[in-house]
Amino acid sequence: MQAIWRQMEQMRASGVLGQLVRFGIAGGISSVVYSLVYLPLTAYVFPPRQAVAAVPFAFVVAVVVGFFLHSRWSFKGHAKEPGAGRHVKFVIVQGAGLALNALITWVGTAVFHLHPWIPLVPAVLLAAIVSFVLNRLWVFN
Repeated sequence: MQAIWRQMEQMRASGVLGQLVRFGIAGGISSVVYSLVYLPLTAYVFPPRQAVAAVPFAFVVAVVVGFFLHSRWSFKGHAKEPGAGRHVKFVIVQGAGLALNALITWVGTAVFHLHPWIPLVPAVLLAAIVSFVLNRLWVFN
């Protein structure tokens, strides 16, 4: 138990803990935005087995919101690389998240015939974990 507390103190001292908390809040907001676009599209525009077609639309809106939240709040003061290079890296990371999200959505809806909201949960959680690690280590380092 003491090892966990020491690790938490090291994370707090290095700033990682604060970034993780801010990232979680900003990611939660982005996930809500994603869901607000994705769910109506899967309910009214795309058939349930083609729910993956709604992913790019929802992802683009969520990425725009996420970039402003993460660059100006989650990782504020952490980024050493200014300007376009960071933007390109952010888009690449988000592209990886989009691919992961689309794969999980496709498997859930087209292969397992689940309701479109069900794969939303693991897709958002896994994309958030991958996104945090890549943003912390590569985009905003």
